[in-house]
Amino acid sequence: MKNIHDALVIGGGPAGATAARLLARAGWSVVMVEKSQFPRRKVCGEFISATSLPLLSERAIEDAFARRAGPDVRRVGLFAGSTVLASAMPSAGRMGWGRALGREHLDLLLIDAAIGAGVDLWQPWKAVSFERKPDRHLCRLAKDDDTEELAARIVIRANGSWEKSRLALENFRAAKSDLLAFKAHFRDSRLAEDLMPLLVFPGGYGGMVHTDDGRVSLSCCIRRDVLERCRGSGEKAADAVLRHILANCEGAREALRGARLEGSWLSAGPIRPGMRASSVDGMFFTGNIAGEAHAIVAEGISMAMQSSWLLCRHLIENGERLSSPEALREIGSAYRREWRAAFATRIRAAAAFAHLAMQPKAALAAPLLKLFPDVLTWGAKLSGKAKEVVTEHKIHHGRPRGGHPAAARLRDE
Repeated sequence: MKNIHDALVIGGGPAGATAARLLARAGWSVVMVEKSQFPRRKVCGEFISATSLPLLSERAIEDAFARRAGPDVRRVGLFAGSTVLASAMPSAGRMGWGRALGREHLDLLLIDAAIGAGVDLWQPWKAVSFERKPDRHLCRLAKDDDTEELAARIVIRANGSWEKSRLALENFRAAKSDLLAFKAHFRDSRLAEDLMPLLVFPGGYGGMVHTDDGRVSLSCCIRRDVLERCRGSGEKAADAVLRHILANCEGAREALRGARLEGSWLSAGPIRPGMRASSVDGMFFTGNIAGEAHAIVAEGISMAMQSSWLLCRHLIENGERLSSPEALREIGSAYRREWRAAFATRIRAAAAFAHLAMQPKAALAAPLLKLFPDVLTWGAKLSGKAKEVVTEHKIHHGRPRGGHPAAARLRDE
């Protein structure tokens, strides 16, 4: 065998790149597999909560993020019908304020930091099958007509919840209630720089935020059946979505008056929020594949990175015991408990917010919030904007105690 590692990470997005970097910084031999070429655009709200900023505190990341990311987001808002509201973003204390950065920049920044930490990157390669051996996982990769095989003691799946390959955890069938996601960038927007508003419209929800280089990101989810009803004959889906939003959100209409679309719209889906498996037989899951909240709370990137921190802390602390199936089960159980403690509330809150927002007459109730504008701040807090998950900037300094004898033995064979 060649290419034998302590850990194999599938997926080079925020969850995968964070996990790979943290393990490599702790002295692990890590290989990361990513099927797409970077830089790449991605359907994503692009906002990163202040509570995730400790995971960007390494100098190579922190300096670049500070230069490129959009302005501090100090207010949350609501654009629903004719209602335009704003309230304070809940404070994350010493961590400051959240900011947004386009995925074409963020993903490159994180993956470069992982490579700098010693991660062996295979890109663009796709994992097509796994085989479980008593002391290792074997993973077959494919790129064009080439194939390779990697071996690792631990496998971390961070390849997203809508992956349609044989490695997907679930096979979904199309349904009228499916949420389809769209995202675009605009220039010359009138949106206030410190404001991140929630957009509420029949059958869907969305958000806007200032991101890098003076751009505003608009991302949204819309039910499949609603999109079909509002889409004109021969009209592009993205054009129908934007027209639907502007017709039902006065705040969005004003924010985009005179703005110009940069590039093309992106789409993805279906989006299926919820809690899923966190580990199976020595294979661990992080990011959206482990669970995701409705995008209405703008916590996707933060949950992905924070879940990787939770997992890696347990893996590193138990590095000497990874040859034991019992230890792997204990790590999986501890990770599952902490994952649910960190994210279950925001997933449930997001589901409730999304259900209310997508009601046909939701905009009619929005004016009532003018009597209680602090409800927006409370909702942002419930969604996790001020919940501290990463309790220290670094989870390990230097190399682990003696490395991992089992993995080292595999590399020597």
